Amino acid sequence: MLPSIEQRLANELAARPAQVAAAIALLDEGATVPFIARYRKEATGGLDDIQLRLLEERLRYLRELEDRRAAVIASIEEQGKMTPALLDAISHAEDKTRLEDLYLPYRQKRRTKAQIAVEAGLAPLAEALLADPMLSPEAEAEKYLKPAFKTDGADNPGVPDVKAALDGARQILMERFAEDAGLLGALRDYLQEHAVVESKVVEGKQDAGEKFADYFDYSETLSTIPSHRALALFRGRREEMLNVAMRLDSEEEKPKWDAPHNPCEGRIAARFGIGNKNRPADKWLADTVRWTWRVKLMMHLETELMGALREKAELEAINVFALNLKALLLAAPAGPRVTMGLDPGLRTGVKVAVVDATGKVVDTSTIYPHQPRNDWDGSLHTLALLAAKHGVTLISIGNGTASRETDRLAQDLIKRHPEMKMTKIVVSEAGASVYSASEFASRELPDMDVSLRGAVSIARRLQDPLAELVKIDPKSIGVGQYQHDVGQSQLARTLDAVVEDCVNAVGVDVNTASAPLLARVSGLNASVAQGIVNYRDAKGMFTSRAALRSVPRLGDKTFEQAAGFLRVMAGDNPLDASAVHPESYPLVEKILADLKKDVKSVIGDSGLLKSLNPARYADDRFGLPTVTDILKELDKPGRDPRPEFTTATFKDGVEEIGDLRPDMVLEGVVTNVAAFGAFVDIGVHQDGLVHISALSNTFVKDPHTVVKAGQVVKVRVLEVDPKRKRIALTMRLSDSAPVAGKPEQRGDRNDAKRLSQHQQRQGQNQGKPAPAAGAMAAAFAKLKS
Repeated sequence: MLPSIEQRLANELAARPAQVAAAIALLDEGATVPFIARYRKEATGGLDDIQLRLLEERLRYLRELEDRRAAVIASIEEQGKMTPALLDAISHAEDKTRLEDLYLPYRQKRRTKAQIAVEAGLAPLAEALLADPMLSPEAEAEKYLKPAFKTDGADNPGVPDVKAALDGARQILMERFAEDAGLLGALRDYLQEHAVVESKVVEGKQDAGEKFADYFDYSETLSTIPSHRALALFRGRREEMLNVAMRLDSEEEKPKWDAPHNPCEGRIAARFGIGNKNRPADKWLADTVRWTWRVKLMMHLETELMGALREKAELEAINVFALNLKALLLAAPAGPRVTMGLDPGLRTGVKVAVVDATGKVVDTSTIYPHQPRNDWDGSLHTLALLAAKHGVTLISIGNGTASRETDRLAQDLIKRHPEMKMTKIVVSEAGASVYSASEFASRELPDMDVSLRGAVSIARRLQDPLAELVKIDPKSIGVGQYQHDVGQSQLARTLDAVVEDCVNAVGVDVNTASAPLLARVSGLNASVAQGIVNYRDAKGMFTSRAALRSVPRLGDKTFEQAAGFLRVMAGDNPLDASAVHPESYPLVEKILADLKKDVKSVIGDSGLLKSLNPARYADDRFGLPTVTDILKELDKPGRDPRPEFTTATFKDGVEEIGDLRPDMVLEGVVTNVAAFGAFVDIGVHQDGLVHISALSNTFVKDPHTVVKAGQVVKVRVLEVDPKRKRIALTMRLSDSAPVAGKPEQRGDRNDAKRLSQHQQRQGQNQGKPAPAAGAMAAAFAKLKS
């Protein structure tokens, strides 16, 4: 038998079986990954949240595999066809693919040509020709002719002639060959290494499918296709713009019937001892092999491997989305400062919302500084009055239409009123419109026009990105790669896990948090989170974590899971504002008694706390990891893992793509990270692309190891094409723009075009205008050098 699920997971995670077994038990009891990672380190031996997420996902797969294994065994035994060898093979199948290969001959299916041939009595003919190629197929087939007859009241055509006999025998052998599990596995492995995926434009679709122009005549080996190109191919096929097929690398095109035998046909022949020795049945058997490959196996394996390619590409795209989302959620908060949110617009005006330090809306307005009204001075007057009235110190500007013009308006406001000491920042407004029209927004801001709610969201996401973005469906935040082309349930599950991990890593102030933010806390759900808010509104602020037990439907198990991640600031017990779990308060009291000090004098005393030996306080209940974590938390209680707040400064006078010049060095903000590079907002309405080869002076395999969404970076402009809205950037500031017209710098145009298409598609995915297209050919020639 295979190793147990616990042993397999232990091997995959490089952990001990006991660690895995403990984690599985906790998950089965309803514990969340954040809770296990932080508060059950003794049980799991310190498995972190990344390991636990992988364990959770793989545990789901392996349990499904075991359920399927049991169903397969039961089905074959019910048919009375189980053998010790087959049972052993099924019991040792390591994945679903191998299991289904073994089950294929026994799967209930529609009546096949092979089954009809068996019923006609042609199985002995097939066996005889396979066993002895010295037999003459035609002469042997003569023995099996029979007239039509009836079986069970149905007409049976019989075997009227030699051709029918040999066709039936061939169908029997083809089915046997195609259902051989060992052969299937070998051919699958060969195709993984030697298959080529190619695409051609559907005839007459050249104009309609222009966005897929890179794939009109494209081919790449199956094993090297990156996720973004694979998903582009599948989208092109789904939209009926591309014909996508698979062939062997030894073939120039899909094989014709008269083509020589290929390596896969050779493997089938070798498997069943078929060879060309000029014996009477050799040609018939060779044709049977060819039919098996081209009619059954190639089609079956192409469907399977293309499905696997899509699954792999989707998983990579989901991981890219997850990494970008995590970076965005854990971006530095500006903090509790009075903020003015500006949602830019032209004809409809710029929507204005002012929120106080707690995020409460204190004022709103609409101004019309741009075309067609051009009320610049009146708009400045309105903004100045709002800023003075409420003490605004931050101006948050959405990055949508008219963003740069509105940014210039804010700059003018700051110059005219230096005494207010205001700072302006352009933020991503992705998802703001989704929030504005959401059910939660209508409950949170019931008397506010939908158009103004977006300005509120833009202001709040600067104060605390995490607290505001959790109100939006993660898929609408707009940092994905082909997010609409991937499995939506898997995407949702992964993104929800990211949000949960981020929220619990930071912690939540129970007296200020919204219901959507509380719902992401370990152990809480939407109804309990709303119950906390309702209780808070009715009874007033919570003064302790213990008071949470009075909230309806918040039982002991929920309290255990959630309490450590909920903060009660300025409450009765200073520990309630920390990440120390209430279950560990007795341990803190033990440490305080030993020190003969109270908790207020110990918190923040780094010298004292670092001098303590954690082992001194460890016991059977609280192990060394817990004691160590508690001492760190007492040193810096409630510490925020997010970085300090910084902003990018866009260059004055660079406001449109036409203002850019090669070799300009600019500051910008990373808006998205894809498998092939990073998109950077440099303040010209179009994101530029830093190709993966231009992210660093050293080789970069994964862009996420170098940059993340929200990061402020310096870039050099390599090339600009205003007509096609393409901006090529580099983070290698020693690079210089290419010299136009030099043949050796012409580069790979397909690569440049492909990146252009990806940026356009990414813009479509995000539901807003496409960001800048990819780099120019000469620029990428320079980058590659």
